[in-house]
Amino acid sequence: MSRKPRLIQMVIASMLGLAISGCGSDYTVFHPAGPVAQSELNLIVLSTVVVGIIILLIWALWAYVLIRFRDKPGRKAPYWPTWRHHRVLEVLVFIFPVVALLIIAVPTIRTTYALAHIPASRRPPLVIDVTSLDYKWLFEYPRQHVATVNYFYMPVGRPVLFELTAHSPFGAFWVPNLGGMEYTMPNRVLPLWLEATRPGVFDGRNANFSGKDFWRMSFKAHAVPDAQFQSWAQGLRQHAPQMTDADWRKLQQFTVVPTSSYSRYPAYTFPERATEFTVHGLYYTPTHKP
Repeated sequence: MSRKPRLIQMVIASMLGLAISGCGSDYTVFHPAGPVAQSELNLIVLSTVVVGIIILLIWALWAYVLIRFRDKPGRKAPYWPTWRHHRVLEVLVFIFPVVALLIIAVPTIRTTYALAHIPASRRPPLVIDVTSLDYKWLFEYPRQHVATVNYFYMPVGRPVLFELTAHSPFGAFWVPNLGGMEYTMPNRVLPLWLEATRPGVFDGRNANFSGKDFWRMSFKAHAVPDAQFQSWAQGLRQHAPQMTDADWRKLQQFTVVPTSSYSRYPAYTFPERATEFTVHGLYYTPTHKP
């Protein structure tokens, strides 16, 4: 096989590989399991399509220039070394980028503002207080009075308001199947709402470097039917041990620990100052006291 057909086959194979690279289950961003993740995926697809059109247009113009203005024996085309301008082309050169930016920017801004608040059409949210530690995640349910380490349960079809803080360096809470990430900061409480539309166990992780073992700082998000969630919370209240002061001190150490559960936890493990977050158009002030 000559070099030219082989090169063409390699280019086609590379393009096909890129086209199907997001189909595998390992690419969790491309497999949304909730409205937030679906909205963000729509923006990714829109941006990819717009950028793809621009790339194809550039390639087409590049091919046209190579063919139209190539030098060959016998060509008698005139040669004008002086600068010339084309008014229509100059206008199009500015219009196309502006239109492409507007196509991407307008939906992005609208979606960003829409996702900043829980829509009025959603059910009242479940509140989960999230604390990133070295190198583990603590999830506390102020209304159910239970806490878990490195895993949490959430009901399907109900929004969850995660209130995020840190008892360590900056972290980033991220469940790719459910939505984008949000930072965790010491002495700050940042809100993030997510929702699962189907049952499943989704991987979560720390998406920000916070020390030598940050890559092991992962957790599991269990999305289950509401009845199963209530049964799970009731089971923890009845059978799980209480979190003691000694348990809390151990969680603050620079260690990687397995999953664990608690029926109650000390109030001081999460900041007492409530976070104002709009829900159904009103300011929502959750209670942190267990």
